[in-house]
Amino acid sequence: MQTTQNKFELFKLNRQLLNAIEEAGYAEPTPIQEQAIPLALAGQDILGIAQTGTGKTAAYTLPLLMRIKYAQGEHPRALILAPTRELAMQISEAIVQLSKYTDIRTVVLFGGIGPKAQIDAIRKGVDIIVATPGRFMDLYLKEEIVVKYINCMVLDEADKMMDMGFMPQIRRFLEILPRKRQNMLFSATFSEKVERLSFEFLEYPTRIEVTPQATTAEMVTQVLYELPNFRTKINLLTHLLKDEETFNRVLIFTRSREVAGQVHSYLRNTVVKEDALRVIHANKGQNTRTNAMDAFREGAVRVMVATDVVARGIDITEVSHVINFDVPLIYEDYVHRIGRTGRANTVGQAITFMTVADEYHIAKIEKMIRMEIPRENLPEDLDIMKTPVDERQMMLREIDNQKRKEDPTFLGAFHEKKNAHLFRAKPTTKGKDTGRRRTATKRTKRK
Repeated sequence: MQTTQNKFELFKLNRQLLNAIEEAGYAEPTPIQEQAIPLALAGQDILGIAQTGTGKTAAYTLPLLMRIKYAQGEHPRALILAPTRELAMQISEAIVQLSKYTDIRTVVLFGGIGPKAQIDAIRKGVDIIVATPGRFMDLYLKEEIVVKYINCMVLDEADKMMDMGFMPQIRRFLEILPRKRQNMLFSATFSEKVERLSFEFLEYPTRIEVTPQATTAEMVTQVLYELPNFRTKINLLTHLLKDEETFNRVLIFTRSREVAGQVHSYLRNTVVKEDALRVIHANKGQNTRTNAMDAFREGAVRVMVATDVVARGIDITEVSHVINFDVPLIYEDYVHRIGRTGRANTVGQAITFMTVADEYHIAKIEKMIRMEIPRENLPEDLDIMKTPVDERQMMLREIDNQKRKEDPTFLGAFHEKKNAHLFRAKPTTKGKDTGRRRTATKRTKRK
């Protein structure tokens, strides 16, 4: 009986890697793998523009493992840098899975925990280091890492790394690493900052762009709700989550850990059982975050509240919904957030809550993704709350600041009564008037 050839065999990888690929269930390379693997095997520098969920980790990991082949010596020969501990752990897990039939040694380094166990692992001998920039530099300065044998360096999620302020450390890496090495840089977007870094970091690179820059996932349906204030956002969120069958695995993103904590508290006291709800942000310990992610991945947790710090490290294939409770201020993060759903050929939905102070940012995001996010009518039975004075004033100041960004001569138009109408939910032109229930209530009071 003739067996179907696994298409990864066309890359002429060794049998150990092919066995691991087959066992992992990979039968056909993704577009980024199809283009990047042959070039990386040939030793070329690569600039890859690809969203998370496109298979880019295997696109650089397989050539790396093929190049290293087997354990040798005590010091690392390859370095992979990632912006967050979650992403570093995810990459490390992928390498361990694909190298299971080899003796290649991988060590993952990140902050948030003591360095002793990581130092011990390095001292036992290592071939590949996956690290966040801060922890790698800390251990290098303690003379625990010898870099002179590193002949391949990968920067993953380069755009996020720069957003998080790692550029000075990246430049230090370029000074301490051997000059003769292969470099690969991967990013979900190709901003001016990424382009400048590519000139510093790469030598005559081949650029691979599998989807247009900053596009959103094709398998994701996007909708937007216009809401007047925080409490009404909470009301809509609890209304949606009552449908447990539809909203069966939900990732909620907030801008700050304070808001994440508030959302978590509201949900825990209303619609989501405590054991089916988790919150993760930078203040949570590493073990807490890891355990929460494992429980979410396994389906034991239905709702996860998170900040953007961890958005890039979440690799779960069956997220039914991403809810942007807050609109991200780094616009590329919108792409990364909604990329957590609609993965591995499954459909998903991304829901965004927008206040009047977010309209400026939504316009920028829509320009970046080259589409208008469809507006959705508010549920008729939604309880629309009155905007508190302090929240209204805060949003008005924010709107003034946005106008000054566009026009430095703008002097400010802050006036609470004049702008009060902005903080009522806007009726939409589609379907029924979302303001009808409130209007009827007012008429009843007049009578």
